[in-house]
Amino acid sequence: MAVTIQTAQGSIEIANEVIATVVGGATTDIYGIVGMASRKQLKDNLNVLLRKEDYSKGVVVRHEGNDITVEVYTIVSYGTKISEVSRNVQERVKYALESQLSIVADSVNVFVQGVRVLPD
Repeated sequence: MAVTIQTAQGSIEIANEVIATVVGGATTDIYGIVGMASRKQLKDNLNVLLRKEDYSKGVVVRHEGNDITVEVYTIVSYGTKISEVSRNVQERVKYALESQLSIVADSVNVFVQGVRVLPD
């Protein structure tokens, strides 16, 4: 499904893959995030970090009527405060969606799929 935005000139449809790419890019830029994880870890491989072209596997976009909910599956860095990193993800994702796609997300849910130690 796609998110539809009505304008004076007509309608604009934004595919979920585009939204997932924007959300994934905004998420991976945050300090404390190692990368994106798959929402179906057993099916897609438990230990794999997602690359840019696979961000749609780690982001779920749900829309019911005018309500848009975004779910982000992440892996955080060991030693960071998970609650702070998750809050930063929520704020950055909401801002990125509003500024780049003019989509207002009603909620951004962050799921931490794992904690990894970064090599020195």
